Amino acid sequence: MANPKPFDIAIIGGGISGLTLAIALLQENVPVTIYESAHKFGEIGAGVGFGPNAIRAMRLISPKLVEGFERCVTRGWDPKNWFTVRVGDHRRAGPDGVLKGKEDEGLRVGDPIFKIDYTNDELTGGVHRAHFLDELLKLVPDSVSKLGKRLVDIKSADESGDVELHFADGTTARHSAAIGCDGIKSKTRELLLGKEFNAVFSGKYAYRGLIPMDKAVELLGNEMAHNSQLYLGYHGHLLTFPIEKGKTVNAVAFITFEEWTDPKWVVGTTKEKMLADYSTWGPTVNTIISAMEKRDIWALFNDPPAKTYYGLNPRVCLLGDAAHATTPFQGSGAGMCIEDCYVLIRLIAEAGSAQELGKAFQAYEEVRLPRTQEVVSTSKEAGMLYEFEVEGDDLDVIEKNFKNRMSWIWDVDLEKDLEKALLILKG
Repeated sequence: MANPKPFDIAIIGGGISGLTLAIALLQENVPVTIYESAHKFGEIGAGVGFGPNAIRAMRLISPKLVEGFERCVTRGWDPKNWFTVRVGDHRRAGPDGVLKGKEDEGLRVGDPIFKIDYTNDELTGGVHRAHFLDELLKLVPDSVSKLGKRLVDIKSADESGDVELHFADGTTARHSAAIGCDGIKSKTRELLLGKEFNAVFSGKYAYRGLIPMDKAVELLGNEMAHNSQLYLGYHGHLLTFPIEKGKTVNAVAFITFEEWTDPKWVVGTTKEKMLADYSTWGPTVNTIISAMEKRDIWALFNDPPAKTYYGLNPRVCLLGDAAHATTPFQGSGAGMCIEDCYVLIRLIAEAGSAQELGKAFQAYEEVRLPRTQEVVSTSKEAGMLYEFEVEGDDLDVIEKNFKNRMSWIWDVDLEKDLEKALLILKG
């Protein structure tokens, strides 16, 4: 590394956030070490979507990130369309199957009601998490990664503010600062903020499963299988979108649930339980549920609002899901992680010493905390909207709400946000 910075950063967690941050910091000649608790890199789950704001952040960090994304992205036949919205629940229709209030149009359960299109022309799409992680790993030297390192404590190394990391295997490591990219179950967050700020159950769980594309086409037709669909209902909703370059349909069915008591957040399930949860829904949704393979129930958690994203003694900062884990209902969680990286690495690049990292963390928090916590709160509201829990079941009101929800996320001016952060840093 030519002219390295006179400080080094420990990155806790080797998922999408941690690897993106490492790639970006190495470009700025910042020495980094990634500490990953698992014995090999990997991502949990199948599909993850990236909106135009996320791809814009990737471009601003490095064209190589976008190139890796393009190698594994799957786009629908209509790339401008985010979701086609339908009603999946029979209870929203009359005895003849026609949706109440939509008699003049003759719309029935399962018919398209409206579309939500992206508000700009930036690249978008879904990827298989593991495939995108593999693309990121190509950009990270093996020498900066340490596997099998489960964080158990962070202490001040001395009065300098440096961090001393303690791992479950009994080893320790000293760095100028640590950035927690360790996800929704972040140990870094717990050590910085306390257990009372750990993620809480959101009130919904999800059935996740996969459908081979040829089977999905046979059951649903080409258009529905190859484009993203969202089905509304009472206290539940379902979405489908293509992944793996169109080889597979990712299906996720959500249900409102009062309390989650199982210590595991992901548990196995049966087709019978899934069908029972959707017993009042129409044939299209039940066809999708019956076809889902590798079925699991995922309890959905989100972070309560953090009082801060950083600490100074020792120097610790939170990024991505460790700072603001959200529910998936606006498809924006992964994008916020990439945005975080863009802003934070540019601020760190301005630091001339370890002592100046605290100012970088402060400026990052001032710019990123309001936006990311608003995503958490509006995402939870969106999940309720899709399940007739915000605007009731008035489809016209839901459409108006839905069409005004996303532009503030997708159309953000990230360069302007960075300018604001740099002014805070230098002020």
